[in-house]
This record gives sequence, C-alpha cells and structure tokens, in this order.
Amino acid sequence: MKNRKDYIIKLFKKNRTFIKGFDYETMPPHEDWESDQQKGVDEPPSQKPYTADAKLINLIPKTEFSTQDFPVTLLDAISNRQSRRNYSDVSLTLKELSFLLYATQGVKNVGIDERHGQKKAVKRTVPSGGSRHPFETYLVVQRVHDLVPGIYRYLALEEKLLFVKPLDKNNIPESLSELTYSQSFCGKSAVFFIWTVIPYRTEWRYSLISHKGILIEAGHVCQNLYLACEAIDAGTCAVAAYDQNGIDEFIEVDGEDEFVVYVAPVGKRKK
Repeated sequence: MKNRKDYIIKLFKKNRTFIKGFDYETMPPHEDWESDQQKGVDEPPSQKPYTADAKLINLIPKTEFSTQDFPVTLLDAISNRQSRRNYSDVSLTLKELSFLLYATQGVKNVGIDERHGQKKAVKRTVPSGGSRHPFETYLVVQRVHDLVPGIYRYLALEEKLLFVKPLDKNNIPESLSELTYSQSFCGKSAVFFIWTVIPYRTEWRYSLISHKGILIEAGHVCQNLYLACEAIDAGTCAVAAYDQNGIDEFIEVDGEDEFVVYVAPVGKRKK
C-alpha cells in the first residue's frame, strides 16, 4: 500500500510540474530539443488537407454577420455565461453555426510573420502562441437547417464545411452519450463540437515546451464558444471526460499525430 501511495504522489508532482512555466534547469540541453523550425524544416500546413473530390458546403461569410443577427452585448454574454445542459429540439440555422465556428476558430487574415521568421501567419479569433493554431474543428450535426446529419470538418481558410461522413440520426444520441461516459445531454445537442489537436504544428516551433501552451489554447477556443452561444440563445457545456480511443475512431483520426482534446455539445436553450 505504501509503494502505491508513493507512486500516486510522484504522479501528482509530475503533473503539477507540467502545469508550471518552463524549468530550463531541469530540461535536457537545448541542442537535444532544437525545433524543426530551427533546423530549417518546412512549416507544416495550417489546415489539414483534403482530397479534390471532397464534398464542401459553403458557410455564411463573416462579412454578412451583424449586430441585428446577434444582439447580445459582450457584457451580457460574459455575465450570463454558464454551462447549459438542457437543449430544446429547435434546429440551428446555418448562419448561427457559421457564427459559432467563426467565433471559435475563424480566420481574420493571413499574412507574413516576420518576427518569427514565418512565411505565413494565420490570425484567428482566438490567441495562439506564435500563431501556430494546432486545432481542427469537427462537428457531429443533428439539427442544423440545410445540413444532413453526419460528421463535418470546419475549413476556416475557405469558410466552408467538409462533409466527412453521414450518420444515422437515430443512432447519434446514443453514440454521443456512450462516447462521453453516459453524459446523456451530449446526445441531445443540435451540434456536437469536437476539437482535435495536431501537436506538430506547435512542436515545429516550440519543441518540448509546446504542450502546456496547446492545452491553454484549447480553453481560449471553448470560452469563445460559450460567449458566442449566449448571443444566439443557445447553450454549451465543456466536456473533458470522453472515451479517447472511441471518439478518435468515431471521427476517423489516427490518435497519434491527431487526436481529440476537447468536446462541447451545443443546442438551443430549453425554455
């Protein structure tokens, strides 16, 4: 029993150390973890590629958003923000979904990052160290006007959705509940947001010190979803308890170079 307790204590200390700032005194010599950028390796793509025959759906461009569409003030959104688990059967509009996607991972502009020696810097609606933005957004759609039930991936650079595969709408609630350890409210959402991480986008620049920043940035993304949901009379609830292998397989990612890091159901509020 004592050995087990000592083992648990060591794990706690190890995990706490991960949360701290970079302790260079305890790290290997820098030449052992020089980044690929420093080695002259080409920058990885800022968006996961797709095939030429992929089915793409146009989203509503950000230029068509207005305060009349989303009249809630920022102060009200911040003040009213809370985790919401009760959703109605009302569908989201394509404009509402487009707004949520723009708020969480939308691209504001693409330029050159001279400070970091980058050929291309993608500036999004959320912050990311060195503009690395390591996330991809997948959606399990149940109730969105003009979209068939299924899995989609957000193409922020093009303001489009990529259709990954159809799903039987009768099976979606049970599947999402099972994947989140019987959190049944997940299966009642209109749209289920799934964020994957492609760690190498950040590792390319920051090597061993990438991973704390990646997890912090996931929080930036999900908080924007909370606030954006308040603007469309919807709700969300961040979920970190899910079947890792199961959900990776569900959206067909490899679980090594790309894997799920955070999920959140979204639905119109039940009155």
